[in-house]
Amino acid sequence: MSRISIVIPMFNEARHIGRTLLAAQKAAHAANVECELIVVDNGSTDQGPHIARQFGAQVLVLPGLLIGALRNRGTAIATGEWLAFIDADIEMPEDWLSQLFDIEASGQADVFGLDLHTPAEAPWYATAWQRRTLRPSTHTSHLVDWLPSSNLLMLRRWFDKIGGFNETLRTGEDKEFTLRLREHGARLLSVNESVALHWGYEMNWREWMGKELWRQGSHLQLLRSHGFSVRLLRFPMFSLLVWLLDFLAISALLDGFPHHAAVMVLLTLVPGLALSVRQSAKHRNVCLTVQLWGLHHVRLHLAGAAFILSLCHWNARRPARG
Repeated sequence: MSRISIVIPMFNEARHIGRTLLAAQKAAHAANVECELIVVDNGSTDQGPHIARQFGAQVLVLPGLLIGALRNRGTAIATGEWLAFIDADIEMPEDWLSQLFDIEASGQADVFGLDLHTPAEAPWYATAWQRRTLRPSTHTSHLVDWLPSSNLLMLRRWFDKIGGFNETLRTGEDKEFTLRLREHGARLLSVNESVALHWGYEMNWREWMGKELWRQGSHLQLLRSHGFSVRLLRFPMFSLLVWLLDFLAISALLDGFPHHAAVMVLLTLVPGLALSVRQSAKHRNVCLTVQLWGLHHVRLHLAGAAFILSLCHWNARRPARG
């Protein structure tokens, strides 16, 4: 019988970890594989570690480490021929493993991730933000350049081949990890025959903006660790352009040219509109396009701030969590 080791980084996820572990166990049972659950805790102050042990997980308590290091430490004690990485707030569907094992056996790909959706009770901005990456069910699974680590499945040998996650990255470690996998010959497949549920959605605007500021701080680190890439630079350059247009609008207004200021303000809306149209076109939903337009406009300003702070060697002190 095959054996899978499921590695889950965690920080203060008592609300979700029981659901996450139970769903993973059900998926392993449905796929008829032995399941090893490894929770790597980053120094939680809630009951998360206790709950994880109740569900039979091995719990490593390692405060102060970044997210890549947590995943690597969990993998170091893993004994399965298969490795899965999931976040502590993700509920995997029961057919998760059986579906992906079948795809691997058919030779279609080497590393897999399911699309994510939010539960019905999530606020509109969390649902819209998640839907931007969710393809309609009529679209087939397809090979991609990189996969997020909210859920990843692969044979252990692929992890060993590239030496695991980069332990110096505050965020963006999933993109860097899977880009290296692809460079070493792994085929990455995004699967949408079924979806995983993301229960750790942002419950208020402050949380959403805080997470985006934190996430966008990874661009400079990725460029330093992965080399120059137009793809990695594209969004930071968009965001800096928006900041420049904002500055020109304010300058024009102060100089007594309100019409010029209005033109600059309108131009700041174009990058967000372009991004929202590209991501929502597949859904054919005007409401989603408008929602994403507003969210991207805010995100572009946050990304510019994060990129500038990174250049100034600002480091957000945020615990690593799944």
